[in-house]
Amino acid sequence: MHGVFLDSGSLFPADLDLDPLTRALPDWRLHDRTAPIEVVDRLESASIVVVNKVRLDRATLANAPDLKLICAAATGTDNIDLAAARELGIAVANARGYATPSVAQHVFLLMFALLGRFTDYNGAVREGRWQKAGQFCLLAYPFTEAAGKILGIVGYGALGRRVAEIARVFGMRVMIAERPGATEADRMPLEQLLDQVDVLSLHCPLTDATRGLIGWPELTRMRAEAYLINTARGGIVDEQALADALRQGQIAGAAVDVLSSGPPSADHPLLATDIPNLIVTPHIAWGSRESRQRLVNDIADNITAFLAGEQRNRVV
Repeated sequence: MHGVFLDSGSLFPADLDLDPLTRALPDWRLHDRTAPIEVVDRLESASIVVVNKVRLDRATLANAPDLKLICAAATGTDNIDLAAARELGIAVANARGYATPSVAQHVFLLMFALLGRFTDYNGAVREGRWQKAGQFCLLAYPFTEAAGKILGIVGYGALGRRVAEIARVFGMRVMIAERPGATEADRMPLEQLLDQVDVLSLHCPLTDATRGLIGWPELTRMRAEAYLINTARGGIVDEQALADALRQGQIAGAAVDVLSSGPPSADHPLLATDIPNLIVTPHIAWGSRESRQRLVNDIADNITAFLAGEQRNRVV
């Protein structure tokens, strides 16, 4: 048996220990990236494939007769045709919980950058404005504290719960949005939550129910002093609506780590240079070195369990 990792470059393996993979399965072919036209050839005779974002559709899986296990190098499996895998008898396992500390840290990095006007003040120093201020400080941009603010969370799985836990340590009040189509006693309908929060943080998966969940109507319900943070999936937010809302001052600012396409095109609506109070990071919230190492270890454990006839993190 041999394994193939189709897009190992997405993990930046240079600073990782890959020995857990070779202990689980000695024979590997690692590809930094794989174009769609290369997938079928690279899966030829492979028993196990590890994939992060490369798509594995029905036709591809049907042309991989030796394939026994797909390991998603992620929690999401939307790039894998699960129905086809099930019909073809191919097991699918994902990785779970590995990125929670990293993503939670990034949420607060973004939140505090917005609340504290970090980019404005850093830019002012680089432009020499503090040096010319005439006094010991430069209070050019009013900023605020997290303590006492209301954090609204959409998506209350392990990650949402961790963000809520940290927020309470900083003295924030936490409100949880109901899941679409559900009524839950300890949660609030999204439309009621929106006009109360100071910060809205998204942690839900991208599904038919959540695609475009935050659009123009939702953004206009938020207070003018409120901020939006998205470290979940780009498609949850109507990106053109967010760009327009920021330009028009409908909300105070936003920070996003994900866009609807990645890498984005140069003309993506949230990459325009005239949008005020917007921070964009390149889908890195999940990617601390510790997080990526946990991911490698989790994939190796999934493979070891499969080869031992055990089920671990199985999706199919």
